[in-house]
Amino acid sequence: MSRLTPGRPPFRADHVGSLLRPPALRQAFKQHQNGSIDDAAFKEIQDDCIRAVLKLQESTGLEVANDGEFRRGSYWSRFVERTEGFEIKGAVYTFRDDTGHEYEFTAPYASRKIKRVRPLAVDEFEFVKANTKLTPKITIPSPSTMHFYRCSDFADAKIYPDAKGFFRDLGQVYREEIADLAKAGCEYVQLDEVAIAMLCDLAIRDKVKSVKQDPDELVELYIDAINEAVSVLPANVRVGVHMCRGNLKGHYLAAGGYENIAERFFSRAKINHFLLEFDTARAGDFSPLRFVPKGVGVVLGLVTSKSPQLESPDDLRRRVDEATKYIDLDRLAISPQCGFASTAAGNPVTEADEQAKLKLCVDVARSVWN
Repeated sequence: MSRLTPGRPPFRADHVGSLLRPPALRQAFKQHQNGSIDDAAFKEIQDDCIRAVLKLQESTGLEVANDGEFRRGSYWSRFVERTEGFEIKGAVYTFRDDTGHEYEFTAPYASRKIKRVRPLAVDEFEFVKANTKLTPKITIPSPSTMHFYRCSDFADAKIYPDAKGFFRDLGQVYREEIADLAKAGCEYVQLDEVAIAMLCDLAIRDKVKSVKQDPDELVELYIDAINEAVSVLPANVRVGVHMCRGNLKGHYLAAGGYENIAERFFSRAKINHFLLEFDTARAGDFSPLRFVPKGVGVVLGLVTSKSPQLESPDDLRRRVDEATKYIDLDRLAISPQCGFASTAAGNPVTEADEQAKLKLCVDVARSVWN
């Protein structure tokens, strides 16, 4: 990795991970699901598409790359599919957009004891490492992903009568996976955290209370779960936590600034940097950044992945300058606010839009940080 300085983001221009699946890959997911192509054919198509998307990232000037999550149906699907003990049920929340349109979605559910029986993302890392000179980044869903979407009904009560036992076993899965990633040469891991961002939303907090859960206790539980997951971390591995309010076909799950959780989360999470959404007014202002400790960096997610309109470079530079009222410029970087395709369906943007937005982040980063 070209920048291993602790306390700031590894790269001045970053991206959150998921990228638009090309039509051939979306079709291959359907064909593999219905049995019209086998595992080998499916993998060959994935490999070809990943090589192409690595070249796309290289073309923008980025120094960091991943496989666009092209081997996953959604950002958490492979983690659940490869971890013993999970099945899929309906989530208790819905995605929505600014017009009021809603999407239902699915969530993990622990029906048996949770155990890591095989690597989860090591093969993803190894393929990226072998096919690009850029620094590979691996994205992994945060521990809360396996709990919050079903809230109080997250597991068979006979197996896990309380959340602490569940997160103890889950933390072991993360530690084993990160250790194997490090052995393979991975230096940058990103945890995608949605639940804590959702708990900034007053309506979500009320929904949580309606099922006799305490939103503030959940925030503490999820911070502890992150710290448990990264408690045994190789010295050369940097972990960033991406805060997401939901990302499905241009829709979101929650709104609300970081103020409610900022002091606890930013000061207690034992990670290197945060990747924070700041692309719309739904994310609030930059003032919660005053709680980010001196030894922690922030990637400002200023470029939206949800719509094709390209932001003004001058506006982005102005917003970076606004953020420096609360945090030093040297501890900042820039990125899109989220991935372009948290599921295989993707957001309502084109590959050309995606490429332009990634290049915009690089160009603005160069002008701000030289």
